[in-house]
Amino acid sequence: MSAILTALNWIWPFLLVLGVLVFVHELGHFIVARLYGVRVHTFSLGFGPKLLKFTRGGTEYCISLVPLGGYVKLAGETVQDAPSGAADEFLSQSKWVRFQVYLAGPVMNMLLAVVVLAFVLSRGADVPIYQTAPPVIGSVLAGSAAERAGIKPGDRIVTVEGRPVPTWTALNLVVIPRPNRELAIVIDRQSQRLELKVVTTAETKYELGSLGVAPVLRPEVLQVQPGKPAERAGLLRGDVFLAVDGAPNLSREEIIAAIRKKGAQPIVFRVERDGQPRDVTVVPEGAEGSSTVGAFIHPWEVERVDPTLWQAFSLSAKQNWDMTKEIGRTLGGLFTRETSVKQFMGPVAIAELSGSAVQL
Repeated sequence: MSAILTALNWIWPFLLVLGVLVFVHELGHFIVARLYGVRVHTFSLGFGPKLLKFTRGGTEYCISLVPLGGYVKLAGETVQDAPSGAADEFLSQSKWVRFQVYLAGPVMNMLLAVVVLAFVLSRGADVPIYQTAPPVIGSVLAGSAAERAGIKPGDRIVTVEGRPVPTWTALNLVVIPRPNRELAIVIDRQSQRLELKVVTTAETKYELGSLGVAPVLRPEVLQVQPGKPAERAGLLRGDVFLAVDGAPNLSREEIIAAIRKKGAQPIVFRVERDGQPRDVTVVPEGAEGSSTVGAFIHPWEVERVDPTLWQAFSLSAKQNWDMTKEIGRTLGGLFTRETSVKQFMGPVAIAELSGSAVQL
């Protein structure tokens, strides 16, 4: 029963995503065809028997039973349609016009990606600071590829396979498509350049390349609840944890565990605020083992970004172009066998990711 519910949680988001993509794609064909005066017989979402339909301007608009795609039926679209040679038939148009009609579908899908991402970005977000920071190693996973190669905390990765990696995002884009591959990595260790050979591991069922390293992560206060101990003590959003009761460099989980153990006893947070360290003493509420301070602690530092609408479109265009280039590199990796075929996702994987996104 649980497997059926899980499948249903995947199916309806997938159909929603597919429906939007198909609608926009076919709308592109429809708009350009009508722009050049091509007669459109049918605009359908889905295939098979028609559930709902109406006719306007000589075109039948309908929703069909099978929600896996859709189509636009143009007058005289193929020789099988027995075109009469009328000026409003598709095959009566020039090759340049027909090319534009065909191209309009994928172009509309690309424009959709830009518009949707711009809308998401315009809402603002708390962006992890480490993503755009230099890839300085904060921790190395025990038994990982990085540990076996001799990479240590404090090392700064400079290049991978000769490609500069100025940020953690750039590093991930180089490493993730290359599972189980030997990579030449140049690191900076105390102003000395060292070249190491690292054999990446494959993580998850999609075989994503991994070094087994993480950035320097400092937990940060993301939200303080009104009237709770944290607010009364003066803890603020943006405070970065340096130590708890004298214990430095604790993770989010370790800080929460320390708070829960305290009960109603004072706990001293050493935090960084506006670049300066300070101590904040908070008395948690609740019994020992379950006490809280009323603050949401994020695992790493973030920066609030609230772009204007124009900035959001500019960022969206840049990110879409960067992703397009990365797709090209990944496809190229098939020919050099750098990329695992398991990183390519078909309809089942898209459905699974759509369901996971909805749950989040």
